[in-house]
Amino acid sequence: MLSAVRLISEAAELAARRHNGMARKGRGDEPYINHLAEVANLLAAATDGADAELVAAGWLHDVIEDTETAREELAQRFSDRVASLVVECTDNMSLPKAERRRLQVVDAPKKSASAKLIKIADKVSNIGARIHSDPTAEERDDLADYTGWAEQVVAGCRGGNAWLDTTFDNMVRTARASL
Repeated sequence: MLSAVRLISEAAELAARRHNGMARKGRGDEPYINHLAEVANLLAAATDGADAELVAAGWLHDVIEDTETAREELAQRFSDRVASLVVECTDNMSLPKAERRRLQVVDAPKKSASAKLIKIADKVSNIGARIHSDPTAEERDDLADYTGWAEQVVAGCRGGNAWLDTTFDNMVRTARASL
């Protein structure tokens, strides 16, 4: 088993390599790795750094969904728990967007406690990326739509970490105020 620091460092490196060249939605040409770093950082803060596997899974939460990475590779390189958390947070990209969104709402309450924390951190990060100082009508509509849907997903994930729940609520307030 890797040490906690090495586990997180290697997860960050793999995430950076596999998402190389990808841009984040919502913030122009911001590198996608910034989203993964933000999610991992939120998870580290929420657990006071006490759960290295959770933080590593935060770095990797989109790697199966967005790249050619397989669960087996993650289990071999990191741990079965990290791989399982990433799988648990992976959408079936062969489904239409509306169906993927619906399933996230339906499946949220059934997720493990740790996967729920990843989902909340992911939604905090994604809402924040959609907040603009002078939004266009399209950006306002996207923010309102995404925030409303994220609230439905997070409703099924709450209760595992008060700090993360409050962070999400504060981000929603900030988003609504920007509309």
